[in-house]
Amino acid sequence: MSLNIYQRLLDNQSTSVLLLNTKLCVEYMNSAAEALFASSGSRLLGQSIELVFTETHPISDELKEALSSGNAYTKREAQLILHNNGHLTVDYTVTPINGEKTYLIIEIFPLDRWLRISREESLQGQQEASRLLIRGLAHEIKNPLGGIRGAAQLLARELNDTQQTDYTNIIIAEADRLRNLVDQMLGPIRKTNFCALNIHEVLEHVTQLVDSECEGSVEIIRDYDPSIPEILGNKEQLIQTFLNLMRNALRAIKESPQTTSGKICIASRAARQITLANRRYRMVCRVDITDNGAGIPAELKDTIFYPMVSGSADGTGLGLTIAQHIINQHQGLIQYQSRPGKTCFTVFIPLKAAKSI
Repeated sequence: MSLNIYQRLLDNQSTSVLLLNTKLCVEYMNSAAEALFASSGSRLLGQSIELVFTETHPISDELKEALSSGNAYTKREAQLILHNNGHLTVDYTVTPINGEKTYLIIEIFPLDRWLRISREESLQGQQEASRLLIRGLAHEIKNPLGGIRGAAQLLARELNDTQQTDYTNIIIAEADRLRNLVDQMLGPIRKTNFCALNIHEVLEHVTQLVDSECEGSVEIIRDYDPSIPEILGNKEQLIQTFLNLMRNALRAIKESPQTTSGKICIASRAARQITLANRRYRMVCRVDITDNGAGIPAELKDTIFYPMVSGSADGTGLGLTIAQHIINQHQGLIQYQSRPGKTCFTVFIPLKAAKSI
């Protein structure tokens, strides 16, 4: 086989492959590596490997050890820092090749996508189990509530004393309040009709509401991509979802003593080749809502989407649960990243037809 055939074989592999010389400079990289590092091979050829990627520590010592010993080694779930300051989680294998010249082959297997899919599957499984538990519990609560309310109404008809009827009115009012709370826990029961809509109409409506609520005390930054096509969705439900996320951001800023100048940024983008719930979408609408509040407490990070879990003293713990359920009905997903001074909730909603992966 000619050298061109071998190169074509490597260029058609999904595994990223780099070839280093004894000076640890890149002599070859296949098409998958170019895509992984978001740069052309011609730009990176001849560059030191540490200008292409590194870890939290310099990797040249480990590579030199592999050259001198002739032993291959593999690293699992390594955190790479790329030349453009991007970050990747990968498995990679380094293999020395001895011949007329000595080389190192580095084979890189990206894990970010598969780790994200695994986290999504775990999150959706937990949410479904939680939803079934809450639904069963809610029905068990609503049945005796109806009896209590009915008995209070019958008792009120038999009473002539206004002061005594005040007590039955309290019973009825509290029963209604608990029923409404249970209905919120159940979330949207029926699958509502979807229609084509512009996501920016929803975002702008929500932004104006929150802007009026905060009365200028928090700066709201709009960063829209007007080229995003229409989505299929329910406008009222999406307004409810984004209003909840924006109000959470506003509350996080107000409750953070370290934040002197509150900012909320709402950004829309078209994201390509995204997997949601085991389905691969050619294009999705991505909306990021970022605030500079204190961040989500570490003890809540794994349970923030569960019912009755809230980081706020006056929160019900139902907002994020209902928001996630609404976006799930739109075949989408809500994710988040949080650290002190920056919390970002990301909403994915499909734009085009999906295909299974």
